[in-house]
Amino acid sequence: MKLATALSERADLKRKISELSVRLNNNAKVQEGETPAEDPSELLKELDDCFVRMEELIARINRTNNETRYRGQSIADLIAKRDCLKERIRILRDFLNASSDRISRYSKTEIKIFSTVSVPELQKTVDACSRQLRETDEQIQGLNWTTDLI
Repeated sequence: MKLATALSERADLKRKISELSVRLNNNAKVQEGETPAEDPSELLKELDDCFVRMEELIARINRTNNETRYRGQSIADLIAKRDCLKERIRILRDFLNASSDRISRYSKTEIKIFSTVSVPELQKTVDACSRQLRETDEQIQGLNWTTDLI
């Protein structure tokens, strides 16, 4: 099984577990003399089976991510880099938007407002980080489709 297939299965299991949670809650109580639409004990068994498979997949994915190397870095290292780049870009874009907002003055007696940073330089930084994020994500995706799950 390829790493990408395991990641896809893990995503499906997450959705199924979420759905089972809703179904369990919908069948938690019934009126006296009524029966639930679904048997909660069967739903609990199905939930347990999902968690057993999920735990196995997560352990194997993590092992694979830690042990697979690409240019001296593990997939786990690349994922950490990608996650940090995403957050950095988000913060820099918010700051860039705040820095480049135009403040309208209604008269010449109002206080002038200036940006505290060079907006073009900050935009270049955001662009460079975005390029680095794309390249890192492409490396991760490529490895996901070519790496066998441990």
